[in-house]
Amino acid sequence: MSMVLIIFLLYLIGMVIAGFVTARLASKSLDDFILGGKKMPTAVIALSEKGTDMSAWLLIGLPGQAFKMGLGAIWAGIGVWVGSLFNWLVIATPLRKLTGKYNALTIPDYFESRFEDSSHLLRITASILIVFFFTLYVSAQVVGAGKILAATFNINQIVGMAIGLSIILFYTMMGGFIAESWTDFFQGLIMVTALTVMCIIGIVSFGGLGNVISRISAVDPNAAMISAGESGMALYLGLILGGLAIGLGYAGQPHILMRYMALRSEREVKKAAIIAMTWTTLAVTGAILLGWLAIPYLRGEIADPEFVTMAFAAKILPGWLVGLVLAAATAAMMSTVDSQLLVTTSAITEDIYRRLINPKATQKYLVRLARIFTVVVAIIAFILGLRAERLVYWLVLYAWGGLAASFGPPLILSLKWKGTTKYGVFAGMVVGAATIVIWYNVPVLKSFIYELIPGFLFSLIATWVVSHLTKK
Repeated sequence: MSMVLIIFLLYLIGMVIAGFVTARLASKSLDDFILGGKKMPTAVIALSEKGTDMSAWLLIGLPGQAFKMGLGAIWAGIGVWVGSLFNWLVIATPLRKLTGKYNALTIPDYFESRFEDSSHLLRITASILIVFFFTLYVSAQVVGAGKILAATFNINQIVGMAIGLSIILFYTMMGGFIAESWTDFFQGLIMVTALTVMCIIGIVSFGGLGNVISRISAVDPNAAMISAGESGMALYLGLILGGLAIGLGYAGQPHILMRYMALRSEREVKKAAIIAMTWTTLAVTGAILLGWLAIPYLRGEIADPEFVTMAFAAKILPGWLVGLVLAAATAAMMSTVDSQLLVTTSAITEDIYRRLINPKATQKYLVRLARIFTVVVAIIAFILGLRAERLVYWLVLYAWGGLAASFGPPLILSLKWKGTTKYGVFAGMVVGAATIVIWYNVPVLKSFIYELIPGFLFSLIATWVVSHLTKK
């Protein structure tokens, strides 16, 4: 048995053990299953937020873009960094304070409580959008897992998808938020370690940074340009805006927002923010640098740029370190899927079933129901993954944009502007989601600019205008 396989199997066994250990803790109540009872250590929540945030995009999508575009991928990295900082500075504290005040377990729960919506309009709309976009999001991550395992072990991509999803499904179903937070914590450490080690070894193998630049420029003269070789102001601005726009999405991601809701109190936000932003700086820099370093080694050898991480690791690392990178890449996918499964499950169990159908359901029954829904959502995502034709990078951006435009502007205004109304929030969610779906599926619009930019803008305008028109 190869060292790569041994290291990877040890990692998977660790994830399964986490499910067993935390299963008992998560079975006490739906609050424990969804938010860990708001008792988790701050450092665990902080790294869990980053592991949840980055997904397979960090180890597969972003290095692939840097491999294809060179340093032009830096704009996406800057967008991610700024967006993450915005969330910690602007969203985290008021959201934790208000969700604590309303005892809200989910984002739909928060919206309904914040606007005293007895009609359940906001809860139902938000829950539908969460289930729709998160099922697509999970599907993209599962495809990412299949690519990683297929490339490493020379197995069928579908088999790889099934293996990755089965492990995630087990520990998420068993341990809920507690299991996923602790596994995300360790997965975050593995991810940033793997990226750092690969970049250091890559630079040393070239004989220093000066040689790196000359070797890369010899293969691709445009790789060292932050314009990615694009010419003309329109193309250049499109590249910059498209990358930076990713940062707009952070305020609307329920799987990230629930981390702020799970902090012990708003006083923990500052400490968590420092930990999270340090990790973000190291991880994003490492992912872009990795794809850039791989250009002289792999340009012309691989057809799909999203295989670049594992191919580069196999070129420069010993077997046991390749196993670590494989674990890191799988961790990137797992740490997001578990949260997305949990958010989707909580939308169905808490926001629809308990609040609207059976308010008298016991906590034990609700936890059992949440586990069943976790399995159902995972199966649907797997089936969608079998039909996925888009690259992981673009699938993730579509789902990211949908959630961002649906929830970002309504949430920001609800936290920062007292004039926000129930109907304004509803309009923002619907307009944002509709813009993303239409823009993404109309080629002339899609080629013009990343759909998140118009989606976010139109959602913001709709929330503001309708709030003014319906203000009491």
